[in-house]
Amino acid sequence: MKFDRGIEAFIKEFVTDLANKNVAIFAGAGMSKSVGYVDWPSLLSDIAAELGLSVDKEHDLISLAQYHVNHRGNRSGITKKILEEFSHQGELSETHKILARLPIPIYWTTNYDTLIEDSLKDELKIADVKKDAKQLANTRPKRDVVVYKMHGDVHSAADAVIIKEQYEAYHQTHAGFITALSGDLVSRTFLFIGFSFTDPNLDYVLSRLNLQPGERQHYCFMKREAKSKDEDDDIFHYKQRKQELRIADLKRYKISVLLIDDYSDIVDILREIEHRFRKKTIFVSGSAEVYGKWDRNEAQKLVHRLSKGLVTSGFRVVNGFGWGVGSAVINGALEAVYEYPERYSEDQLIIRPFPQFETGEKKLADLWDEYRHRMISLAGVAIFVFGNKMGEAGEVASAGGVKREFEIAIKEGLIPIPVGATEYVARELYAMIEADPKHYYGEVDWIFPAVKELAEAEATADTLVSKMTDIIKKLNR
Repeated sequence: MKFDRGIEAFIKEFVTDLANKNVAIFAGAGMSKSVGYVDWPSLLSDIAAELGLSVDKEHDLISLAQYHVNHRGNRSGITKKILEEFSHQGELSETHKILARLPIPIYWTTNYDTLIEDSLKDELKIADVKKDAKQLANTRPKRDVVVYKMHGDVHSAADAVIIKEQYEAYHQTHAGFITALSGDLVSRTFLFIGFSFTDPNLDYVLSRLNLQPGERQHYCFMKREAKSKDEDDDIFHYKQRKQELRIADLKRYKISVLLIDDYSDIVDILREIEHRFRKKTIFVSGSAEVYGKWDRNEAQKLVHRLSKGLVTSGFRVVNGFGWGVGSAVINGALEAVYEYPERYSEDQLIIRPFPQFETGEKKLADLWDEYRHRMISLAGVAIFVFGNKMGEAGEVASAGGVKREFEIAIKEGLIPIPVGATEYVARELYAMIEADPKHYYGEVDWIFPAVKELAEAEATADTLVSKMTDIIKKLNR
């Protein structure tokens, strides 16, 4: 899918910042509305009716909530409404699922629901949820992500920030949140999702920060104003002009607007971000009891130099510690890291040794298959080398595990690169691709001729490493 220049530039920057773990998501009501939760007008519709007002005619919804508390003398009605609307279990949107798969370390949200935490849990990530000021001083052990719920959540509905007097006192009651958010806005690239930027919620959030213009650029999605069928030109041009002014105003906070034609475009953009990020992670599959025509040292050098070359080229390497191959992958990657620790990081090496004993009711084979799915889903490119094992009768046999990893890689959308010159399963996989290159590479017709060169029997380790690195660099341009 092609994007305009502004969105294309954003995708490139965001993928880079993802790799450096310098991003954050700010989620608004629109991110939850798509799966059935209410937005502010819907939440306060009955509240307004009780006051003899129409929510459609009100713009200051925070004051509307305050009027209701004033009218009743307590906030029990609003608390009940929050519980009614947000207690049910909502389906996760595709947006939530994609974001949860990405290595995003920080989430901020004004939403009361638990969709962010639920999506992270599905990806086996430990979320440290901060929903009141007292929790800011505590750190959950082994956390992967911090989720700041700066207006509370449904589980503490009576304390949820929603009425005007709470917003007015927020800088005192929630000073820690303001400090933390101000710091993150200085050091991270934020992506705002689900905000209309006409909703008073965000106005209060931004106005509290009192930020000075800085160098960090942030982004938000905004639907481009479109003319409806019964709308005259004057009204349409008025809406366009107002949107232009809103976009210009957001620049005060270093927020650049990404205009989209439909909210479904957000999912397409996030998918592209995930696709490009994963392409920078290379899964190396292989096992070897023997190395065929290759001398053992030469074979180990091939894998070692490949792994080192990938790390020094800025890629991440994933490996399941396959027999006869895994140690060379680890050694190559770590050699690059330790030679240039200021440039490369151990985070570029992701090792997932297979479990050796059954756990619970799952058979070992099932555990391995589940493990392979999780490991391979981290990557966007899969390299296959060798692929043999010692059979039960002492004979050299094809490695079924490498074949299974190829099947999973194709299912997960990885680009397969079998190194046919290493023989065994790698040669079998090359033959499968040779029979129908389009099935595996689609319209990217330059890949197969490059992979074909990796099947040349006389190719040396240095030649193969150079060619593989060139293919992966070209895929990431």
